[in-house]
Amino acid sequence: MNGLGGLNKSENGVVIGVVQLQLPNTVTRQDLKTQTDRIVELVGKARRNNPNTDLVVFPEYALHGLSMDINPEIMCTLDGPEIAAFKSACIEHDIWACFSIMELNPGGMPYNSGIIIDNKGEMQLYYRKMHPWVPVEPWEPGDQGIPVCDGPNGSKIALIICHDGMFPEMARECAYKGAEIMIRTAGYTAPIRDSWSFTNQSNSFSNLMVTANVCMCGSDGTFDSMGEGMIVNFDGSIIAHGTSGRVDEIITAEVRPDLVREARINWGVENNIYQFGHRGYVAVKGGAQDCPYTYMHDLAAGKYKLPWEDEIKITDGTSCGFEAPTRKFGELNVKDAAE
Repeated sequence: MNGLGGLNKSENGVVIGVVQLQLPNTVTRQDLKTQTDRIVELVGKARRNNPNTDLVVFPEYALHGLSMDINPEIMCTLDGPEIAAFKSACIEHDIWACFSIMELNPGGMPYNSGIIIDNKGEMQLYYRKMHPWVPVEPWEPGDQGIPVCDGPNGSKIALIICHDGMFPEMARECAYKGAEIMIRTAGYTAPIRDSWSFTNQSNSFSNLMVTANVCMCGSDGTFDSMGEGMIVNFDGSIIAHGTSGRVDEIITAEVRPDLVREARINWGVENNIYQFGHRGYVAVKGGAQDCPYTYMHDLAAGKYKLPWEDEIKITDGTSCGFEAPTRKFGELNVKDAAE
């Protein structure tokens, strides 16, 4: 049930629209402004398309396209004109929105960042992509964890970006921190279509969490993005899916955070977000609450290493035309930071 795409909104519902945005080709500052204006137009379309819409979601690379261009001239800042335009659009149309930017980073490579702005023009969530899609993407790995914010109609929302969603730990962290709705924005192309679908469903089902997911759409003359707007209920069922590949189509559905909360409290079978930390509670009081996972201990100790790690052939971006990095995570490029 999705309330006919949110046309019939319930008292406890949150209506989400995900935009299968036409893939842009952004090279200059003027291109960036033109694309900013286009996104602002589509914020208005989301409001006109369905007056009940609470939150409109734009995909990863909505401003910058898929060129992986790190030219500082077209990078964004949180106090720049692009964010200011997005804030004004949210105020004008009385709507929450999720946006994507490639963010200037004076101490290293740019961040691939996402923001959620409320209907008053206030930034409620700011996230830096934790898992760039290596070896293709040059972005600095996120360093601020995964935030969760209060959303419309009493919801709790988290945001992850594209490849993040291929790691079950990312969705689990969102749910563990209280998210009832997880947004996943992406720029994926057609070869990822099947894994996109089953990871979106798994992320929802494994965590009793609604997920709202969308990719860029159409072609820029080189790359072909697939759209595939997909809103998945907390039981893993797809409640809205943009299968037409039509650019700028807004896929909408009503979701129910109150039913997420109800399931998390009342489910016994397959309440996996709870059972993960309470193994076998039928046999032992409260379940086993240890951490039996070697990879977690090793990661926390800074010694994560696969049995086949020494045989892995691709460990930097040289295969995709990027120079091998010499700076370690957390270190600043002193020259860039000074400038």
